[in-house]
Amino acid sequence: MFDFLQGYDVLGAFWMTVKLTALSAVGSLVWGTLLAAMRVSPVPLMRGFGTFYVNIVRNIPLTIIILFTSLGLADIFRVTLGASDFKVQGFRLAVLGLIAYTAAFVCEAIRSGINTVPLGQAEAARAIGLNFTQTLRLIVLPQAFRSVIGPLANVLIALTKNTTVAAAIGVAEAATLMKTMIENEAQTLAIGAVFALGFVILTLPVGLLLGWLGNRLAVKR
Repeated sequence: MFDFLQGYDVLGAFWMTVKLTALSAVGSLVWGTLLAAMRVSPVPLMRGFGTFYVNIVRNIPLTIIILFTSLGLADIFRVTLGASDFKVQGFRLAVLGLIAYTAAFVCEAIRSGINTVPLGQAEAARAIGLNFTQTLRLIVLPQAFRSVIGPLANVLIALTKNTTVAAAIGVAEAATLMKTMIENEAQTLAIGAVFALGFVILTLPVGLLLGWLGNRLAVKR
Protein backbone atom coordinates (compact mmCIF):
# COMPACT_ATOMS: atom_id res chain seq x y z
CA MET A 1 0.00 0.00 0.00
CA PHE A 2 2.85 2.36 0.79
CA ASP A 3 5.24 1.10 -1.87
CA PHE A 4 5.48 4.62 -3.28
CA LEU A 5 7.48 5.62 -0.19
CA GLN A 6 10.36 3.32 -1.10
CA GLY A 7 13.44 5.18 -2.23
CA TYR A 8 12.49 8.39 -0.43
CA ASP A 9 13.91 9.54 2.89
CA VAL A 10 10.64 10.73 4.46
CA LEU A 11 11.96 10.52 8.02
CA GLY A 12 15.06 12.48 7.03
CA ALA A 13 12.90 15.20 5.49
CA PHE A 14 10.81 15.52 8.64
CA TRP A 15 13.98 15.51 10.75
CA MET A 16 15.13 18.52 8.73
CA THR A 17 11.77 20.16 9.52
CA VAL A 18 12.29 19.43 13.23
CA LYS A 19 15.77 20.99 13.15
CA LEU A 20 14.49 24.07 11.33
CA THR A 21 11.70 24.42 13.87
CA ALA A 22 13.86 23.88 16.96
CA LEU A 23 16.64 26.29 16.00
CA SER A 24 14.23 28.92 14.73
CA ALA A 25 12.11 28.62 17.88
CA VAL A 26 15.08 29.24 20.18
CA GLY A 27 16.33 32.15 18.09
CA SER A 28 12.85 33.65 17.81
CA LEU A 29 12.29 33.43 21.56
CA VAL A 30 15.55 35.24 22.29
CA TRP A 31 15.11 37.93 19.63
CA GLY A 32 11.39 38.28 20.31
CA THR A 33 12.02 38.79 24.03
CA LEU A 34 14.55 41.51 23.28
CA LEU A 35 12.07 43.19 20.94
CA ALA A 36 9.37 43.04 23.61
CA ALA A 37 11.77 44.65 26.09
CA MET A 38 12.43 47.40 23.54
CA ARG A 39 8.71 47.98 23.02
CA VAL A 40 8.14 48.67 26.72
CA SER A 41 11.44 50.46 27.24
CA PRO A 42 11.47 54.01 28.62
CA VAL A 43 13.99 54.93 25.89
CA PRO A 44 12.11 56.43 22.91
CA LEU A 45 14.69 55.27 20.35
CA MET A 46 14.42 51.64 21.47
CA ARG A 47 10.61 51.81 21.57
CA GLY A 48 10.59 53.26 18.08
CA PHE A 49 12.88 50.56 16.71
CA GLY A 50 10.84 47.77 18.30
CA THR A 51 7.56 49.17 17.00
CA PHE A 52 8.99 49.76 13.52
CA TYR A 53 10.47 46.26 13.30
CA VAL A 54 7.32 44.46 14.42
CA ASN A 55 4.95 46.47 12.22
CA ILE A 56 7.13 46.08 9.13
CA VAL A 57 8.12 42.42 9.46
CA ARG A 58 4.62 41.18 10.36
CA ASN A 59 3.29 42.67 7.12
CA ILE A 60 5.92 41.14 4.81
CA PRO A 61 5.13 37.64 3.45
CA LEU A 62 7.47 35.01 4.85
CA THR A 63 8.32 33.81 1.34
CA ILE A 64 9.78 37.23 0.51
CA ILE A 65 11.88 37.22 3.70
CA ILE A 66 13.21 33.72 2.99
CA LEU A 67 14.02 34.62 -0.63
CA PHE A 68 15.75 37.78 0.55
CA THR A 69 18.04 35.79 2.83
CA SER A 70 19.11 33.70 -0.17
CA LEU A 71 19.02 36.11 -3.10
CA GLY A 72 19.84 39.22 -1.09
CA LEU A 73 22.18 38.23 1.72
CA ALA A 74 23.90 35.29 0.04
CA ASP A 75 23.99 36.20 -3.65
CA ILE A 76 24.38 39.98 -3.44
CA PHE A 77 26.08 40.65 -0.10
CA ARG A 78 27.92 37.29 0.06
CA VAL A 79 26.70 36.49 3.57
CA THR A 80 27.32 32.75 4.03
CA LEU A 81 27.04 32.50 7.85
CA GLY A 82 30.30 30.55 7.92
CA ALA A 83 29.06 27.78 5.61
CA SER A 84 31.01 26.65 2.54
CA ASP A 85 28.54 23.95 1.52
CA PHE A 86 25.49 25.18 -0.42
CA LYS A 87 23.04 22.97 1.49
CA VAL A 88 24.36 24.04 4.89
CA GLN A 89 24.29 27.67 3.79
CA GLY A 90 20.67 27.35 2.65
CA PHE A 91 19.70 25.75 5.96
CA ARG A 92 21.32 28.50 8.03
CA LEU A 93 19.83 31.26 5.90
CA ALA A 94 16.38 29.66 6.21
CA VAL A 95 16.77 29.59 10.00
CA LEU A 96 17.79 33.26 9.94
CA GLY A 97 14.73 34.20 7.88
CA LEU A 98 12.37 32.21 10.09
CA ILE A 99 13.83 33.84 13.21
CA ALA A 100 13.49 37.33 11.76
CA TYR A 101 9.84 36.70 10.86
CA THR A 102 8.65 34.69 13.86
CA ALA A 103 10.30 36.96 16.43
CA ALA A 104 7.80 39.71 15.58
CA PHE A 105 4.92 37.45 16.64
CA VAL A 106 6.79 36.24 19.73
CA CYS A 107 7.39 39.86 20.67
CA GLU A 108 3.70 40.72 20.55
CA ALA A 109 2.77 37.61 22.54
CA ILE A 110 5.28 38.46 25.27
CA ARG A 111 4.26 42.13 25.27
CA SER A 112 0.67 41.09 25.87
CA GLY A 113 1.91 39.07 28.85
CA ILE A 114 3.85 42.06 30.16
CA ASN A 115 0.67 44.12 30.04
CA THR A 116 -1.05 41.62 32.34
CA VAL A 117 1.44 42.27 35.16
CA PRO A 118 -0.02 44.86 37.56
CA LEU A 119 1.68 48.24 37.22
CA GLY A 120 2.03 48.43 41.00
CA GLN A 121 4.61 45.63 40.97
CA ALA A 122 6.91 47.58 38.66
CA GLU A 123 6.44 50.70 40.77
CA ALA A 124 7.27 48.74 43.91
CA ALA A 125 10.41 47.37 42.26
CA ARG A 126 11.54 50.87 41.34
CA ALA A 127 10.79 52.00 44.89
CA ILE A 128 13.32 49.53 46.30
CA GLY A 129 15.98 50.67 43.85
CA LEU A 130 15.70 48.27 40.91
CA ASN A 131 16.37 49.75 37.49
CA PHE A 132 14.31 49.00 34.36
CA THR A 133 16.40 46.00 33.29
CA GLN A 134 16.32 44.43 36.74
CA THR A 135 12.58 45.03 37.09
CA LEU A 136 11.91 43.47 33.72
CA ARG A 137 14.19 40.47 34.31
CA LEU A 138 13.29 39.69 37.93
CA ILE A 139 9.69 40.83 38.30
CA VAL A 140 7.86 41.30 35.01
CA LEU A 141 9.15 38.72 32.51
CA PRO A 142 8.80 35.64 34.78
CA GLN A 143 5.11 36.43 35.24
CA ALA A 144 4.66 37.43 31.59
CA PHE A 145 6.06 34.14 30.30
CA ARG A 146 3.74 32.13 32.53
CA SER A 147 0.71 33.97 31.16
CA VAL A 148 1.60 33.57 27.46
CA ILE A 149 2.55 29.90 27.21
CA GLY A 150 -0.65 29.26 25.23
CA PRO A 151 -0.06 32.04 22.68
CA LEU A 152 3.59 31.03 22.34
CA ALA A 153 2.45 27.45 21.65
CA ASN A 154 0.34 28.78 18.78
CA VAL A 155 3.35 30.66 17.43
CA LEU A 156 5.45 27.48 17.65
CA ILE A 157 2.82 25.47 15.75
CA ALA A 158 2.65 28.18 13.09
CA LEU A 159 6.46 28.15 12.88
CA THR A 160 6.46 24.38 12.31
CA LYS A 161 4.12 24.80 9.36
CA ASN A 162 6.01 27.85 8.09
CA THR A 163 9.20 25.80 7.69
CA THR A 164 7.70 24.53 4.43
CA VAL A 165 8.56 27.94 2.93
CA ALA A 166 12.26 26.98 3.22
CA ALA A 167 11.65 24.81 0.16
CA ALA A 168 11.77 28.05 -1.85
CA ILE A 169 15.56 28.21 -1.38
CA GLY A 170 16.19 24.48 -1.76
CA VAL A 171 16.25 23.30 1.85
CA ALA A 172 15.46 19.57 1.77
CA GLU A 173 12.65 19.56 4.34
CA ALA A 174 9.27 17.80 4.21
CA ALA A 175 7.57 20.10 1.67
CA THR A 176 10.51 19.78 -0.74
CA LEU A 177 10.34 15.99 -0.65
CA MET A 178 6.55 16.02 -1.02
CA LYS A 179 6.85 18.16 -4.16
CA THR A 180 9.43 15.76 -5.59
CA MET A 181 7.29 12.71 -4.81
CA ILE A 182 4.18 14.24 -6.36
CA GLU A 183 6.15 14.94 -9.55
CA ASN A 184 7.49 11.38 -9.69
CA GLU A 185 4.65 9.24 -8.36
CA ALA A 186 1.00 8.80 -9.35
CA GLN A 187 -0.19 8.80 -5.74
CA THR A 188 -1.03 12.44 -5.08
CA LEU A 189 -3.73 11.87 -2.46
CA ALA A 190 -1.73 9.22 -0.60
CA ILE A 191 1.40 11.36 -0.58
CA GLY A 192 -0.56 14.37 0.68
CA ALA A 193 -2.14 12.25 3.41
CA VAL A 194 1.26 10.94 4.57
CA PHE A 195 2.78 14.40 4.87
CA ALA A 196 -0.35 15.87 6.45
CA LEU A 197 -0.23 13.10 9.06
CA GLY A 198 3.46 13.83 9.63
CA PHE A 199 2.76 17.46 10.44
CA VAL A 200 -0.12 16.50 12.73
CA ILE A 201 2.23 14.17 14.61
CA LEU A 202 4.73 17.03 14.97
CA THR A 203 2.32 19.76 16.05
CA LEU A 204 -0.55 18.12 17.96
CA PRO A 205 1.48 16.73 20.92
CA VAL A 206 3.36 20.02 21.25
CA GLY A 207 0.10 21.98 21.33
CA LEU A 208 -1.47 19.67 23.90
CA LEU A 209 1.64 19.65 26.11
CA LEU A 210 2.12 23.41 26.09
CA GLY A 211 -1.61 23.97 26.60
CA TRP A 212 -1.53 21.75 29.69
CA LEU A 213 1.64 23.48 30.90
CA GLY A 214 0.04 26.88 30.40
CA ASN A 215 -2.92 25.90 32.56
CA ARG A 216 -0.66 24.53 35.28
CA LEU A 217 1.62 27.58 35.39
CA ALA A 218 -0.97 30.30 34.81
CA VAL A 219 -0.64 33.22 37.21
CA LYS A 220 -3.70 33.33 39.48
CA ARG A 221 -4.88 36.91 39.94
